[in-house]
Amino acid sequence: MLLLLQARLAQSLPPCSPDQATALLQLKRSFTVNSASATAFRSWRAGTDCCRWTGVRCDGGGSGRVTSLDLGGRGLQSGGLDAAVFSLTSLRYLNLGGNDFNASQLPATGFERLTELTHLSISPPSFAGQVPAGIGRLTNLVSLDLSTRFYVINQEDDRADIMAPSFPNWGFWKVDFVRLVANLGNLRELYLGFVYMSNGGEGWCNALVNSTPKIQVLSLPFCKISGPICQSLFSLPYLSVVDLQENDLYGPIPEFFADLSSLGVLQLSRNKLEGLFPARIFQNRKLTTVDISYNYEIYGSFPNFSPNSSLINLHLSGTKFSGQIPTSISNLTGLKELGLSANDFPTELPSSLGMLKSLNLLEVSGQGLVGSMPAWITNLTSLTELQFSNCGLSGSLPSSIGNLRNLRRLSLFKCSFSGNIPLQIFNLTQLRSLELPINNFVGTVELTSFWRLPYLSDLDLSNNKISVVDGVVNDSVVRSPKVAELSLASCNISKFPNALKHQDELHVIDLSNNQMHGAIPPWAWETWKELFFLDLSNNKFTSLGHDTLLPLYTRYINLSYNMFEGPIPIPKESTDSQLDYSNNRFSSMPFDLIPYLAGTLSLKVSMNNVSGEVPSTFCTVKSLQILDLSYNILNGSIPSCLMENSSTLKILNLRGNELRGELPHNMKEASAFKSM
Repeated sequence: MLLLLQARLAQSLPPCSPDQATALLQLKRSFTVNSASATAFRSWRAGTDCCRWTGVRCDGGGSGRVTSLDLGGRGLQSGGLDAAVFSLTSLRYLNLGGNDFNASQLPATGFERLTELTHLSISPPSFAGQVPAGIGRLTNLVSLDLSTRFYVINQEDDRADIMAPSFPNWGFWKVDFVRLVANLGNLRELYLGFVYMSNGGEGWCNALVNSTPKIQVLSLPFCKISGPICQSLFSLPYLSVVDLQENDLYGPIPEFFADLSSLGVLQLSRNKLEGLFPARIFQNRKLTTVDISYNYEIYGSFPNFSPNSSLINLHLSGTKFSGQIPTSISNLTGLKELGLSANDFPTELPSSLGMLKSLNLLEVSGQGLVGSMPAWITNLTSLTELQFSNCGLSGSLPSSIGNLRNLRRLSLFKCSFSGNIPLQIFNLTQLRSLELPINNFVGTVELTSFWRLPYLSDLDLSNNKISVVDGVVNDSVVRSPKVAELSLASCNISKFPNALKHQDELHVIDLSNNQMHGAIPPWAWETWKELFFLDLSNNKFTSLGHDTLLPLYTRYINLSYNMFEGPIPIPKESTDSQLDYSNNRFSSMPFDLIPYLAGTLSLKVSMNNVSGEVPSTFCTVKSLQILDLSYNILNGSIPSCLMENSSTLKILNLRGNELRGELPHNMKEASAFKSM
């Protein structure tokens, strides 16, 4: 009956205004015609009611004006945002995120025409540059989202891998925060992750308090804001989410967070905050998330936890919390994520942690943790992520680890685990990530045995005492999981692994510090088209197994400390790339291929046998910041154009050659030029 009434109501509404349909069709034409646009705009046909088009909603007052346009996440492509969208002046909701606008800039004018807009989302963005001033004039805005979405994978205590779907040259930068929010008095939600502030000092905090008194969600991670957390934030009584992680904040964590009655999420990780953490904050009954991890100078102790606590996520890794972990932690029956540092805790974790049956994530680090893996770990059958890092745990992994059937990430790195990797790990059929580096595991490990884990995407066995061999390579290898990141550094590998022949989605490969020799198999270059990171350094390779132009899109190649000969290789495509070919036997520069270096940041060819003159075509590589051609047999004059590039070329090392000419004095490593 309800569906019938809705259908009749839709039939009774007037069709959209012709000028609205015209604007929408112009906007449609601005996108590249491909499968994504064919799907998104299938219903967008001239002569039909645009109020019924996918992603379009009109007002219910009979004017036929478009009030909502949702193109979010459609995968559309365009060279820029067409101004036709600004003709939809009755818009209250606009979502353009998750499309490809090719790092273009938003139009400088136009947004100010959308005076009725209450919700604007351009997340994740594929625009670059400034945020148009017109966005700051939308006084009815309730929600503004310009953020790049990301997630963090903790692989080392002092470093986090930040995974963002956007390319690094996308996103907004040098945004004047004070001007942006000055007129947004109705704002409730502000998401600006990865939007770099031009005035990221204390000014941002006071501007927020003065301009947005109704703010509820404040999300400013990775914004390069600095200074202490200002006390005036306490005058924002409706704050429910405070996310200031990964900035340069310093000073103490204010106690007033305990008294914000609506506060549910407090995320302050990876700043430079210091001092005593007010334990009273833990008693805020609304708090579901407290994350102060990797603020190394924050210290404190646990309170007794009430059965009425709402805590779901508690992250204290990388802090100086000390003292006993109270048995009352078992009262946190709803706890999903727990991160602890064991540097200043007792040497053993309390068995009461084994009562947290709802726990999905457990991360523990610190040399204070010794002994073997706690037996109660296997009681936590809801775990999807388990990490022990930089710790003193030793001994063999118990076979009972295979009981944690829901694990998606098992990360045991930089501890002292030993013995063979237990076969019961292969019972963990939900694993996406298996990281076991920098331990004392032993034995011969067959690489293809890990292909029994159907969802495996990240495998790291580096720096143990194991020997990795191919294992059985047959038709089952073709049906193996699609691994994206593979690290097998220092794994006593003597032959390039044929088990990788069908791994065509690899983006990161580290096979450094092994004993591989001869030629790289030709299939490797043809299989890995988008290999962002490749490290084959410290092996015994003599040949690339391919011609000089490598069919790769890449960010990082390290072929140093091998025995490669011939001309240096060049990737076909590179953006912000770093290339290290040092300490080999390369003999020449591929002059005709140097234009392919456009976008390269660093090129190191030191300690080779490269002869001839320094190619003047290097001057066309405007992105180059480091050029190291030292200790070769180059001769002739230094190209004068390299002097003209000194504003971008910061390090030019030509010593150990027979070159003539003067070098600019404003480069950072002038000492590199003294012996040429």
